[in-house]
Amino acid sequence: MKLWKKVLLGVAGLLLAAGGLMAWKIGPKNIIGMIRYDQRQEGRLHVGDRAPDVALMSLDGKTTVHLADSIGEKPLVLIFGSFT
Repeated sequence: MKLWKKVLLGVAGLLLAAGGLMAWKIGPKNIIGMIRYDQRQEGRLHVGDRAPDVALMSLDGKTTVHLADSIGEKPLVLIFGSFT
């Protein structure tokens, strides 16, 4: 086998090992989340439009809460963050 083929196989093996290590360290669920993360659709909402209805998971992890159910006479503020 020629030297360049050995080098190419070695580089491919290293890349494959690095990808496997990254998948093991981060976890497959997080990798899928990173791939799906930036799926924005810009330019559809304007000032004064009603907020789109979204379904959010409650803190118990079992109940789904719809944003439209909470919009009423009082202002609604959503705060997303990590408090660890």
